[in-house]
Amino acid sequence: MALAERQAKSTVRENNVLRNQLIHENLPYVKRIVHRIATHLPSSVDIDDLMNAGIIGLIEAIERYDPTRDNKFITYAVFRIKGAVLSELRSQDFLSRSARRKLRELENAFVRLEQKLGREVDDEEVATEMNLSLDKFYQIKRMASISFVSFDDIGCSTKEEKEHLMNFLMSNENKDALAITRLKEIEAGVAKAIDQLSKKEKLVISLYYWDEMTMKEIGRVLEITESRVSQIHAQAIMHLRVILKKEGLINS
Repeated sequence: MALAERQAKSTVRENNVLRNQLIHENLPYVKRIVHRIATHLPSSVDIDDLMNAGIIGLIEAIERYDPTRDNKFITYAVFRIKGAVLSELRSQDFLSRSARRKLRELENAFVRLEQKLGREVDDEEVATEMNLSLDKFYQIKRMASISFVSFDDIGCSTKEEKEHLMNFLMSNENKDALAITRLKEIEAGVAKAIDQLSKKEKLVISLYYWDEMTMKEIGRVLEITESRVSQIHAQAIMHLRVILKKEGLINS
């Protein structure tokens, strides 16, 4: 066997060993991300499918990561894993058209009542406005936790527009001024909207998204049940979407 061929095969083996090592080391991140997302999903969603998608996202991150760029591997990998899991959910279409319509109706009812009454409204008032029982109202409201803002919400409908935003989010190196401006508007709008949340909603959002605690961990910190944490989270997400709609930052 020629020396060059032996060296090439040796390099492939070494790369495969390193790749498998990285997969093994980062599997806990895949599990944590999947279980955090699964908290908000109906029992009909197959968690194993989400795990497989997350692992594929991790493998893609390993294959595409560029160490010369100014970002850590795990930061890049987490973004890819989340993207792969959410793509799998979209492909399963676990939220039916009817469910999406009800979510829009719920958000629009919040906006309509707040504009009419000139103040924040409570769940009972919105449920009455929609002619729903509180149980049915909360079933719909919980679905709001699954997706905060989608590409379509911010006016990105084509594959090219979505790719521009994905590249910018992962590398901060997008030359598309319009995409960058739009994302900065959303970022500023979300920060402003968070300031308008209640103290408990702010705390749950902070612990869940910034400290990356689970619902159960947050419940222990706040001394409330995991179910109550989930309710507060869903309410906070709903309020954020309503505020962003009123500001014209996401589509109605």
